[in-house]
Amino acid sequence: MAAVSASIRVVRTCLSGAAEKCAQDLTATCGRTTIVPVPSAETTLAFLAAALLLGYTPGPDNLFVLMQSLAHGARAGMTVVLGLCTGLCVHTAAVALGLAAVVAGSPVAFTVLKSAGAAYLGWLAWQAWRARPQALQPGQADAGPALSARVLYARGVVMNLSNPKVLLFFLALLPQFADPGRGPVAPQIVWFGAWFVVATVVSFGSIALSAGALAGRLTRSASAQRLLNRACALVFAALALRLLVSTA
Repeated sequence: MAAVSASIRVVRTCLSGAAEKCAQDLTATCGRTTIVPVPSAETTLAFLAAALLLGYTPGPDNLFVLMQSLAHGARAGMTVVLGLCTGLCVHTAAVALGLAAVVAGSPVAFTVLKSAGAAYLGWLAWQAWRARPQALQPGQADAGPALSARVLYARGVVMNLSNPKVLLFFLALLPQFADPGRGPVAPQIVWFGAWFVVATVVSFGSIALSAGALAGRLTRSASAQRLLNRACALVFAALALRLLVSTA
C-alpha cells in the first residue's frame, strides 16, 4: 500500500507539473496571438469624449438625422441613426482589415463612392420636394404614406456607406488611438469603432429625440409639412453638392 501511495503521489506530481507547464505555454501562446489587452481606460475615455464632441459637431450625418426627425418624428430619426451606425460598423471593419487604405489610395474608387452618394442625396432631395403631407386624420385623401422603418434604416445605411469622407475620417482617426505595444492593432481599431458607435447613438439619438419632439408641432399643419419637406429637399441637395465637390 505504501508503494501504491508513493506511486500515486509521483503521478499527481507529474500531472500537476505537466498541467502547470501546459498552462504556462497556453498563457504565453494566448498572450502572443489570441488574447489582446484592450486599450487603457484613460485612452478609451479620451476617445469617447472626442467621439461625443464630433457627434454634436454639425456635419452631414447629424444634419441628415435632424431633418429626417423633423419631417417624420423621433422614431424615424432613431431608425435612421441605427442605419448610420450600421454603416459605421462596416467602415470600422474596412479600416481594421486594411480595405480603407485601398480606397483612400484609389482616386477612381473615391470618385465612384462620392458620385453614388451625391446621386442618392439628389434623389432624396427630389423625393422630399415632391412629398405630400402625411395623414393628419384617418382617411385624409391627399396625404402621402408614412415611410416604413425599413426605408428609413436603408437611408441611414446608404447615406453613411456612400460617403467616402467617413471612411477616410475613420482611417485617420482610429489608428491614432491604437497602441501597437499592447498587441495587434486590428482588434484595438474594432474596440474604438464600437465605442464610436456608442457615442453616435448617444449624440445622434439625442438630436433625433429633440427634433422629434418639435416635429409633433410642425406636422400638425399640412402647410407646415410642405415647408418642412421643401427645407429637407434643399438640405439634401446642398449635401449632395458638397459631397460631389469634395476631394480626398
